[in-house]
Parts: sequence; structure tokens; C-alpha cells
Amino acid sequence: MLREATQKAIRMAADQSDKRRSRAVETAELALEIFRCSFRLRAMGRDAGLVTSWGAGTYGFLRSLALDGPQTVPDIARSRPTSRQRMQRLADELASDGLVAFSDNPKHRRSQLVRLTAKGESRYRQMTERLLKLSEDLSEGLSTADLSTARRTINSLSERLHKPAKR
Repeated sequence: MLREATQKAIRMAADQSDKRRSRAVETAELALEIFRCSFRLRAMGRDAGLVTSWGAGTYGFLRSLALDGPQTVPDIARSRPTSRQRMQRLADELASDGLVAFSDNPKHRRSQLVRLTAKGESRYRQMTERLLKLSEDLSEGLSTADLSTARRTINSLSERLHKPAKR
């Protein structure tokens, strides 16, 4: 009787290990597909003017300001996996194009706030429309439910990556 219980426990552990391994394989395959898709999306974004030639996300930067209001460059950099210097370079570029402006920050003397200008708000709306048109074409033949599931899954993985890893 004890031997049977032990064998059953071993089989259950093996089943759990197999499930964990299968899940790990699927997650790795998903990550590889995300990488591949990301490169293609970046190229599409560059062609559509949503991403700069050096890879910075013009649209993402403007979107952060449109959704969350004025922010410091370090705050914007912390919200994405990039350096403050890279975001400063993009902010300076966008300011020279008249899309954003710097203003005094009442909470910090040395770290200015970046805000959208009227021209920046207009450009953001134009870029959003361009993105939606590209997305209409890209999503042709896919169900809203499948796209929603994919978005939630990728978002969940992204949130897990954002948190410190368990050791």
C-alpha cells in the first residue's frame, strides 16, 4: 500500500514537472515570436513615422505625455526599458521639432517637465490615426477575442518581467 502511494506521488510529480516544462517551452516559443514580430513592427513603425530612424519610439513618447500629462525625462525613462539619456535625446529632438516643450518643475529645480505642445497634440492624433489604419489592415481576418487574449497574455508577461525576479 505504501509502495503504491509512493509510486502515485512520483507519477503526480512527474506530471506536474511535464506540465511545467511544457509551459516553459510554450513561453519560450511565444517570446521568440514576440521578438520576431517586434522587429517587423519596428520596421513598420519606422516606415509610418511612428519610430525614429535610430529606434526611439516617437509615438510612445508622445502617447505617454498625452495620457499621463507633463512628466520629467527620468520619469518617462523609468516607465520603459531604456536609459534616461536615450529619452533625453528623443525629448530634445521632439522639442526642436516643436512637438514638446520644457517647463519648470515645481517639485524639482533641475529636472524640467516635458509637455506636449499644440503641434505635438495634433501630431499625436495624426499618428494614432495612422497606427489604427495600419492595425486595421494587420488584423484583417483575426478575431477581436483572439487579439484581446493575445494582448492580455503579453501584458501579463510584461508585468512579470517588470517585477523583480524571484530567487
